Amino acid sequence: MQAVSFEWSILAALAGAVIARPAAPILGRAISWVMCLIPLAIFASLLMQAGQVASGGALTAQLAWVPSLGVELAFRLDGFSLLFGLLISGIGTLVVIYAGAYFAGKPHSETGRFLSLILLFMTAMLGTVLSDNLIVMFVFWELTSLASFLLIGFDGHKEASRKAALQSLIVTGGGGLVLFAGILVIGMTMGTFSFTEILARSGELVASPWAGTIAVLIMIGAFTKSAQFPFHFWLPNAMTAPTPASAYLHSATMVKLGVFLLARFDGVFAGMPAFGHTLVIIGSLTMIIAALQALRAEGFKAVLAQSTVASLGILVMLIGLTGEVAAVATVGFILTHALYKAALFFCAGTAIHATGETSLHRMGGLARFLPVTAVAAVLASLSMAGLPPFAGFISKEYLFEAQLASDWNVLPVAAAVLVNAVMVGVAGVVSLRPFYFKTEHRSEAHHGETPGLLAGPLLLASGGVLIGLIPAPAGNWLIGPAASALYGEPLDVSFKLWHGLTPMLFLSALVIAIGAVILLQWTRIHATLRHYDRFYAWMGDRFYQKALNGVLGAARLSTRMLQNGDQHRYTSIVMLTVIAGLAIAFFAAPSSDFLASEGNLRISVVLVLLLTAAGAIATIFMRSLIAGLVAAGISGFGSAVVFMLNGAPDLALTQTAVETLIVILMTAVLIRLPARRRHSRSAGERRRDGMIAAGFAVMMFIALASLGVTPVDMRLSEYFGQTSYLEAYGRNVVNVILVDYRAIDTLGEITVVALATIAAWGLLRGALKPARTKE
Repeated sequence: MQAVSFEWSILAALAGAVIARPAAPILGRAISWVMCLIPLAIFASLLMQAGQVASGGALTAQLAWVPSLGVELAFRLDGFSLLFGLLISGIGTLVVIYAGAYFAGKPHSETGRFLSLILLFMTAMLGTVLSDNLIVMFVFWELTSLASFLLIGFDGHKEASRKAALQSLIVTGGGGLVLFAGILVIGMTMGTFSFTEILARSGELVASPWAGTIAVLIMIGAFTKSAQFPFHFWLPNAMTAPTPASAYLHSATMVKLGVFLLARFDGVFAGMPAFGHTLVIIGSLTMIIAALQALRAEGFKAVLAQSTVASLGILVMLIGLTGEVAAVATVGFILTHALYKAALFFCAGTAIHATGETSLHRMGGLARFLPVTAVAAVLASLSMAGLPPFAGFISKEYLFEAQLASDWNVLPVAAAVLVNAVMVGVAGVVSLRPFYFKTEHRSEAHHGETPGLLAGPLLLASGGVLIGLIPAPAGNWLIGPAASALYGEPLDVSFKLWHGLTPMLFLSALVIAIGAVILLQWTRIHATLRHYDRFYAWMGDRFYQKALNGVLGAARLSTRMLQNGDQHRYTSIVMLTVIAGLAIAFFAAPSSDFLASEGNLRISVVLVLLLTAAGAIATIFMRSLIAGLVAAGISGFGSAVVFMLNGAPDLALTQTAVETLIVILMTAVLIRLPARRRHSRSAGERRRDGMIAAGFAVMMFIALASLGVTPVDMRLSEYFGQTSYLEAYGRNVVNVILVDYRAIDTLGEITVVALATIAAWGLLRGALKPARTKE
């Protein structure tokens, strides 16, 4: 193992995210061509590590972060993370270039904002796939959710964008919290967050009583991120994002994070058959539902989005299978899917951007306006359909071989055949209908093709052809090392186009034949399935909407019951709760020894307390608000005197300052009110308030009396006294406790006070503004 500086790529991407927006007005239209150099440099640097990784080594780097909690900035580059890193940076380069052309008619500041978010997204993705510490990985994992939220809601003036962004954040963010719970349980069980160590001690983890819980939590977190049933609905709705973001989101990045995590943990939970079986079942359900939804979809991007969900289901199903071939099939499908799906999204974005239309039914004959885009779409769709000599054909062969070699019955194979046949139909529809078919609506392109719009689809579509014709380099340098990293042992991968006359070839031919029928009957199938909208609605986000509406309804109900604006009710509920809790504790005590009195009375303290009590009682009977405030102030200043008599001058000074400030502020408010007031409460309400106050006072008295006879544990006080100067270099123990030992707590209190002050200032400022009169 050798430490290298490959982790600099994360910092480089972050630096690009920081400088993109301010640099956009300066660089103008050249901003995308300049900023693409950052992901391109990351791609080149990772590619230079391919030789060392392919030899079987894993490159690591560590930097202490929170040593006391066992958290360190640990990064690991093996074959699997290298594959993802190359896809993230390589496709990210093309996305940045495409975005510059896509936003050519927009203000430069908007282009810069989008590029900044894309590079932030790239930072989060690279950090996730390269992290070897689960806590660090989770930080980047959640950053991808936040970045995707901003990208999906980029057009914030559109309601659909805002709703889709919020939906994605709720689903993926909620799944992230579940994943975090699983990570914490792993840390408590294993005593480490290092994935390398967890993988080496996987037998110990599987044997623990928490193994089932951990597996479920990990799977839920991964399912939400990779849009698996029942969380499959958020990804198609995310199509409201600009096309460059959609291409990035659906090809190499966030949606495959769940697949990445499941593939990593498959080696850990290999000894739990239920883990693999669950993945096969959920993956199969997801790809079947998504295939049906793809047949019903109308939008260009919507059809591609549903096919992405189906592809993710295929990947999850492959991870659940066992054997060497399953590992190779998983890696091969990840690579080929990234190439053709990003290319097709680029082509879709160009067609939509040029025509202003989103529906496939309203597009046709665009090849005469966008000829190169049309060619790229055909090449990418042929790879998606799995036709030779494209890379998609090789990955489909491995897919069927992995299924046939598994111990599952014929049902997953049949599901895979039908779903892949639908993908053949989808590939034909998205490449032929908008570019070569005629339509009733005459499609006109408002602009032609530019180098920025063509670079991405051409390079990616050509990559699918090149890998299909010359598969050995990709097999030796990418797919083989990645599959070996997943399988846990070196694999001899023969990634080639022709495997002879095999059952897999027969299944591929069957898929193409059925897919051709689907393509020819697409309009009829589409129209038939559209008649069952109510049934298919349950396959969408209806459950999510009902759950969200239920939560909002419960919030409105609780607001009406609890937040009704009656301060008396708020205070009464709090005090009654305290009284009930203390009463239960007192009656549950085994004896009443805690009420025994001991010690001597101090006359000075008694007199001050009597004066304080007198001030409190006087406050009740004062009819004047100012007089009542003065009486209440006596209680506050009396507390300061008690602190002073008991040797706490710091507390006394603080209490005096706070009490003085309160009296001044309240006086400034009360002078605007009538000097005398009538009772706002009825006689019955005042009697009830008095009973509650008396009960609260009795409970407080008993509680304070019990403290006087309860032995005090002085260990914490002694620790503060002994270490305040040695560790915090402060002679004032109280200040050291507040600033050093309770730093975060104190910061939170300051923040609350500051926010309350700002809110009060805003309200008073608005109230004091003179009303404008119309002239």
